[in-house]
Amino acid sequence: MSESTTDEPVDILLVEDNPGDVRLTQLAFSESEMDTRIHVVVDGDEVLDVLHERADSDSAPFPDLVLLDLNLPRVGGLEVLERIRDVPEFAHLPVLILTSSRANEDVVSSYERSANAYLTKPTDPNEFATLAKAVENFWFRRAQLPPISP
Repeated sequence: MSESTTDEPVDILLVEDNPGDVRLTQLAFSESEMDTRIHVVVDGDEVLDVLHERADSDSAPFPDLVLLDLNLPRVGGLEVLERIRDVPEFAHLPVLILTSSRANEDVVSSYERSANAYLTKPTDPNEFATLAKAVENFWFRRAQLPPISP
């Protein structure tokens, strides 16, 4: 999606197991100028199931963007990213890592697995709104993304 040309809300798949971070992210995007829908999954195992369901559905929209935490129960974020990139229908889906990790090896590993961006969660809850605005401005107003056709 680029410069919003439709009245459709932006659909974000948030992969996050921390309820506090889920609330902060939802609140930050609710204060955004864009109409957003955030669907939350809390487990790495759920992500591909949700993507396949949406790809096969006429009523549930395919996400415009995935915000993926690295530290997830069961299947970690890096493996989730690999799995997403291994499915041809999902290969062009924008996946932004959104994690508390500042470790260089996590940054490198994320980009090696074709993450579109690596974002570190703010330590100040009020800064989540700034992060959401930056994501909105770049990914939905500036970046030209390929169409996703499930």
